[in-house]
Amino acid sequence: VQLQASGGGLVQAGGSLRLSCAASGNMFSINDMGWYRQAPGNERDLVAVVTSGGSTSYGDSVKGRFTISRDNAKKTVYLQMNSLKPEDTAAYYCNAAIRRHKFATYIDYWGQGTQVTVSS
Repeated sequence: VQLQASGGGLVQAGGSLRLSCAASGNMFSINDMGWYRQAPGNERDLVAVVTSGGSTSYGDSVKGRFTISRDNAKKTVYLQMNSLKPEDTAAYYCNAAIRRHKFATYIDYWGQGTQVTVSS
Protein backbone atom coordinates (compact mmCIF):
# COMPACT_ATOMS: atom_id res chain seq x y z
CA VAL A 1 0.00 0.00 0.00
CA GLN A 2 1.24 3.47 -0.89
CA LEU A 3 -0.07 7.00 -0.45
CA GLN A 4 1.05 9.48 -3.10
CA ALA A 5 0.57 13.15 -2.28
CA SER A 6 0.73 16.02 -4.74
CA GLY A 7 -0.24 19.65 -5.16
CA GLY A 8 2.13 21.55 -2.90
CA GLY A 9 4.01 24.63 -3.99
CA LEU A 10 4.75 28.28 -3.43
CA VAL A 11 1.87 30.74 -3.13
CA GLN A 12 1.38 34.28 -1.92
CA ALA A 13 -0.56 35.04 1.24
CA GLY A 14 -4.28 35.03 0.52
CA GLY A 15 -3.89 32.52 -2.28
CA SER A 16 -5.16 28.96 -2.64
CA LEU A 17 -3.75 25.48 -3.19
CA ARG A 18 -5.34 22.06 -3.53
CA LEU A 19 -3.58 18.96 -2.26
CA SER A 20 -4.40 15.44 -3.39
CA CYS A 21 -3.41 12.06 -1.98
CA ALA A 22 -4.19 8.78 -3.69
CA ALA A 23 -3.95 5.35 -2.10
CA SER A 24 -2.80 2.44 -4.22
CA GLY A 25 -2.04 -1.24 -3.76
CA ASN A 26 -3.99 -4.19 -2.44
CA MET A 27 -6.48 -3.17 0.24
CA PHE A 28 -9.90 -4.18 1.54
CA SER A 29 -11.15 -0.89 2.92
CA ILE A 30 -10.11 2.61 4.01
CA ASN A 31 -11.39 4.18 7.21
CA ASP A 32 -10.37 7.73 8.16
CA MET A 33 -8.25 9.80 5.78
CA GLY A 34 -6.56 13.00 6.79
CA TRP A 35 -3.89 15.63 6.46
CA TYR A 36 -1.23 16.61 8.95
CA ARG A 37 1.48 19.23 8.73
CA GLN A 38 4.88 19.77 10.25
CA ALA A 39 6.96 22.93 10.19
CA PRO A 40 10.70 22.83 11.02
CA GLY A 41 11.23 22.43 14.76
CA ASN A 42 7.56 21.70 15.39
CA GLU A 43 5.56 18.57 16.01
CA ARG A 44 3.31 17.07 13.36
CA ASP A 45 -0.17 18.51 13.87
CA LEU A 46 -3.59 17.51 12.63
CA VAL A 47 -4.97 19.70 9.85
CA ALA A 48 -8.16 17.85 8.93
CA VAL A 49 -9.67 14.39 8.86
CA VAL A 50 -12.61 12.85 7.00
CA THR A 51 -14.27 9.58 7.93
CA SER A 52 -15.40 6.92 5.48
CA GLY A 53 -18.91 8.30 5.91
CA GLY A 54 -17.88 11.83 5.06
CA SER A 55 -17.81 13.45 8.51
CA THR A 56 -15.07 16.03 8.85
CA SER A 57 -13.10 17.72 11.59
CA TYR A 58 -10.43 20.43 11.47
CA GLY A 59 -7.63 21.90 13.48
CA ASP A 60 -8.59 25.23 15.02
CA SER A 61 -6.08 27.21 12.98
CA VAL A 62 -7.58 26.16 9.63
CA LYS A 63 -11.30 26.15 10.36
CA GLY A 64 -13.21 28.21 7.81
CA ARG A 65 -10.27 28.30 5.39
CA PHE A 66 -9.50 24.66 4.54
CA THR A 67 -11.89 21.98 3.28
CA ILE A 68 -11.18 18.27 3.28
CA SER A 69 -13.01 15.84 1.00
CA ARG A 70 -12.58 12.35 -0.37
CA ASP A 71 -13.52 10.28 -3.40
CA ASN A 72 -13.95 6.72 -2.20
CA ALA A 73 -14.04 5.30 -5.72
CA LYS A 74 -10.67 6.89 -6.47
CA LYS A 75 -9.29 6.17 -2.99
CA THR A 76 -8.24 9.80 -2.88
CA VAL A 77 -8.39 12.53 -0.25
CA TYR A 78 -8.22 16.24 -1.07
CA LEU A 79 -7.41 19.37 0.89
CA GLN A 80 -8.61 22.67 -0.52
CA MET A 81 -6.67 25.46 1.16
CA ASN A 82 -7.94 29.02 0.80
CA SER A 83 -6.87 32.32 2.35
CA LEU A 84 -3.44 30.90 2.97
CA LYS A 85 -1.21 32.57 5.57
CA PRO A 86 2.58 32.47 6.02
CA GLU A 87 2.03 30.40 9.17
CA ASP A 88 0.51 27.66 7.02
CA THR A 89 3.99 27.01 5.62
CA ALA A 90 4.90 23.40 6.37
CA ALA A 91 5.34 19.94 4.92
CA TYR A 92 1.89 18.40 4.54
CA TYR A 93 1.46 14.66 5.04
CA CYS A 94 -1.57 12.59 4.13
CA ASN A 95 -2.65 9.71 6.30
CA ALA A 96 -5.08 6.85 5.87
CA ALA A 97 -6.23 3.99 8.07
CA ILE A 98 -6.28 1.00 5.76
CA ARG A 99 -7.35 -2.58 6.20
CA ARG A 100 -5.60 -4.87 3.75
CA HIS A 101 -7.81 -7.90 4.29
CA LYS A 102 -11.36 -8.46 5.54
CA PHE A 103 -10.27 -9.72 8.96
CA ALA A 104 -7.21 -7.53 9.37
CA THR A 105 -6.94 -4.53 11.67
CA TYR A 106 -6.66 -0.99 10.37
CA ILE A 107 -3.10 0.27 10.02
CA ASP A 108 -2.00 3.88 9.55
CA TYR A 109 -0.18 4.67 6.33
CA TRP A 110 1.56 7.94 5.50
CA GLY A 111 2.33 9.76 2.28
CA GLN A 112 5.74 11.17 1.52
CA GLY A 113 4.91 14.78 2.33
CA THR A 114 4.41 17.74 0.04
CA GLN A 115 5.81 21.19 0.81
CA VAL A 116 3.53 24.21 1.04
CA THR A 117 5.23 27.59 1.27
CA VAL A 118 3.21 30.79 1.72
CA SER A 119 5.04 34.06 1.15
CA SER A 120 4.00 37.30 2.81
